[in-house]
Amino acid sequence: MNQNKINKRRSMLYIPGNNPAMLQQAGVYGADSVLLDLEDAVALNQKDAARILVRNMLKSNDFYNCEISVRLNHIETPFGIHDLEEIIPLQPDAVRLPKTENVEELKKVFEIIEKIEDAHGLPHTKTKVHVMIESALGVQNVYELASFSPRIDAITIGGQDLTADMQIEKSKDNYGIDYARKRIVMASKATKIDAVDTVYVDVEDEEGLREETVYIKKLGFTGKAVINPRQINIVNEVFTPTESEIRKAYRIVKAYYENKAKDIGVFAVDGKMVDAPVVTRAIHTLTLADIDPETIK
Repeated sequence: MNQNKINKRRSMLYIPGNNPAMLQQAGVYGADSVLLDLEDAVALNQKDAARILVRNMLKSNDFYNCEISVRLNHIETPFGIHDLEEIIPLQPDAVRLPKTENVEELKKVFEIIEKIEDAHGLPHTKTKVHVMIESALGVQNVYELASFSPRIDAITIGGQDLTADMQIEKSKDNYGIDYARKRIVMASKATKIDAVDTVYVDVEDEEGLREETVYIKKLGFTGKAVINPRQINIVNEVFTPTESEIRKAYRIVKAYYENKAKDIGVFAVDGKMVDAPVVTRAIHTLTLADIDPETIK
């Protein structure tokens, strides 16, 4: 498992928990994060076997520099408690809680997680929690869910279950979940955590995937879930700053440090005014490009 905190989650690859070949190769596909799935990707009669397989992979497999998260079964299913008991002691980077709707659910899950950690002498800070929004009620409560605990560092949307809960057809343009996407992004920005978009299910439609990824990036999402390794490069490319964006950000940050030394707060770069919000965006761009802004001083 990755022992260093990553600073980006452009792509998050779902890996079925009952697929040993994909689990073994999970770290080489090129995703920033891999999501080992014990929930929807696994049939009911394979839940126990998948949990054992994922547990063993967490113990022995090299995932290289990927963030490792595990999607658990809901706490109210017959499998949720067992998932927590087997996965939490192994301290993956994160666990994802599906179909989260209210704070009461989170309180129950967090109490169980911390009880397991205490029993194994583990800290309450290593494994983060990702909350998945998949119902209208979850969308309505998203800010309370996102702000429940400092351990929650990402909030995600499940488009398939959400459209089913809304009793609407899941269209290719995903127009029906547009409001939910925007509400989820706003909650993530208000709480300073990541927002990861739902999957694009047509793995053959690369142009459609690119168009949707460009759109959700404009909304403010920080990354997108994918269901096939072929989708990773497109998502990573969209969320990676272009060379011209990096050069512009570099000039802005360089000018910022130069003017800061002169106690000048507002200045111009390329004939355009630069103030604090512009500098913040430029620093974020450099961070996404793996450039430490401090080295520009």
